Amino acid sequence: MPIKFTNFEEQKSAFAKVTQEGTPEEQAEALNNMLNALASDVQKDILNEVNTRMADNSVLQARGQNVLTSEEYKFFNAVVEEGGFKETETLPKTTQERVFEELKEEHPLMQHLGLQTLGAVTEYIYSDPEGAAVWGPLFGDIKGQLNAAFRKESITQLKLTAFIPLANDMLKLGPAWVERYVRTIIKEAMAAGLERGFIAGTGKDMPIGLLKDPSGSVVDGVYPDKEAAGTLTFEPGRKTINELRDVVKLLAKKLDGKGQDADRPKKVAGKVVMVTNPFDTFDIQANATTQNANGVYVTNLPFNPIMTESVFVPEGKVLFFVKGEYLAATGGSDPIKKYEETMALEDATLFISKQYATGKPKDKYASQVYDLNLVNEEEPAGA
Repeated sequence: MPIKFTNFEEQKSAFAKVTQEGTPEEQAEALNNMLNALASDVQKDILNEVNTRMADNSVLQARGQNVLTSEEYKFFNAVVEEGGFKETETLPKTTQERVFEELKEEHPLMQHLGLQTLGAVTEYIYSDPEGAAVWGPLFGDIKGQLNAAFRKESITQLKLTAFIPLANDMLKLGPAWVERYVRTIIKEAMAAGLERGFIAGTGKDMPIGLLKDPSGSVVDGVYPDKEAAGTLTFEPGRKTINELRDVVKLLAKKLDGKGQDADRPKKVAGKVVMVTNPFDTFDIQANATTQNANGVYVTNLPFNPIMTESVFVPEGKVLFFVKGEYLAATGGSDPIKKYEETMALEDATLFISKQYATGKPKDKYASQVYDLNLVNEEEPAGA
């Protein structure tokens, strides 16, 4: 069951805003506030559930609610008895798998990005289906150059650190609830970190985000922002049709084996994802909403882009990307360790869990950024 957040989403938005324009000190403070809010929300939700479900715990377990494997029970029971994690312990594989699956299920953006686990893979092969087979005479020479249809790139795995504030009160609830608490904390912390990296990552010790230009000039490991490809108004009628037509046509471009624009476009129908800042979402939907003959309000956009949100997309901007054109992946993880530095936490011990991850666009046409110029026109008087 998903956690009901109250303060975490607000602090996550504040953290996203500070990462765009704040000082390192302000970013550290915003991160601390976000982690505290996350821990507080998760602990509050779980404690409330414990109080209401304790009497029915055996029935719930029989129905498959929060049942642990023998390995998971042994691991988290040791955490309870020893008051925390050992220095050399890694979460059970089944727990890691649940984190990954819930991460995709509860965060649509991760689904659209095609988040996958690569394990120890260090190379990734891109393929162009159109160049994989070439027609020719029955008894003629073998046609085509298959090596031109594939491109191999090395993968640099980066570390993403998730902080786990293990509250002393949680240890009293038993291994099943500690497992859920830890799993939720890691999942949401990872989701925030991955979302930031995949959307706005600079490429320096973090992924190359969709807002960055992978073909731009790299300065000290940092990729430049993508220049706006145009301005979108989402005005009802033909104007929006033309605007989104140009968006789709630009996203359909691709590079050939020599890094030049290919003669043929790639297929993007049903694969275009539109990511907006939550503050802009309703303005766009308002412009895209009309009333049909039956008096029902209908919201739709030409070419049916898949709409989702991210606080890491700046206000006044809209991001488009094509499914399958961004490599978003996680690898292995390091053992959980105690965090020795001081943070503003009371009645809790802070641990860190490091996850390997990476992300990069396939090419400069994988995503495009546009400026927003939303004019919400009032309905004429007497209409």
